[in-house]
Amino acid sequence: MTHTAISPHSQHSAYVGRFAPSPSGSLHFGSLVTALASYLDAKHHKGSWLVRMEDIDEPRCVKGADAAILTTLERHHLQWDGDVLYQSRQHPRYQEKVNQLLQQGAAYYCGCTRKQIKAMGGRYNGECRTQNIIDDSHVAVRMKLDNPLMSFDDGMIGHVDAEGEPEDCVIKRRDGLFSYHLVVALDDAYQGVTHIVRGRDLLDVTPLHKTLYAALGCPPVTYCHVPVAAVAAGRKLSKQNHAKPVNNKQVMTNLLQCLQFLGLAKVMPLDSQHYSNPESLISAAISHWDRKLVPNTAEIIVDSNESTYYSQPL
Repeated sequence: MTHTAISPHSQHSAYVGRFAPSPSGSLHFGSLVTALASYLDAKHHKGSWLVRMEDIDEPRCVKGADAAILTTLERHHLQWDGDVLYQSRQHPRYQEKVNQLLQQGAAYYCGCTRKQIKAMGGRYNGECRTQNIIDDSHVAVRMKLDNPLMSFDDGMIGHVDAEGEPEDCVIKRRDGLFSYHLVVALDDAYQGVTHIVRGRDLLDVTPLHKTLYAALGCPPVTYCHVPVAAVAAGRKLSKQNHAKPVNNKQVMTNLLQCLQFLGLAKVMPLDSQHYSNPESLISAAISHWDRKLVPNTAEIIVDSNESTYYSQPL
């Protein structure tokens, strides 16, 4: 019998938030901002805060990066509730769902290559829906998405309109790896996540996630998108672009800079002399947290030294 396991986290509180980094490198300033925003939103609402390692794309993961990320969170007094969930250890649960969808006719095998999809105009047209392709270890699995992309109300931005029809979503890749879109939906449901605070760079994919969650029968979640940190317009900080790792030796400075970024200078002093230690600073930030304080903008420019790649002249 197919069943969905229920995580004990789902019983903790009405609010369950999560921070889900990919261990492809150390945390940088932008990812620390997102972690802090997620933590403050959860704790301000008396909720629990989970950490999940999104290491599903194992070839891109860096050995030891997960430990470095957890160390940085702990040094900055962002303590998670419960155990850290690693996606790389959840394959049986993901495969069970893929098998179920295939058996129900809600998913199908697809042999189309990137070249073929490019010839379709860059958007998959459902070519393999009726082809009855069998699994030969060189095909992907796609889930049928027949409903329009879902508009939604963002907890920080407001209403976000979605337009168009989604293409059938790859849920297992040709190389055998499960897709990010599938596992993030299954894990949010498994862990009882109710609120997701993440970077504005993921805003465009949220209508797809809303649509996919509904198609999978996953409970809906509330999204809040914070601005991304960039060293120049359109040049966001990222691990791929050599963003400088967070310096764990200057915790108070890092936290003050993150709180400044998130707009809390409007309601609390952001000077280290007002706080005896990082814990007291975070406690004050939890009390003063208000989503309306976060700048409603796609990106905020930070010091160019935060990225060795993007600090080069335009």
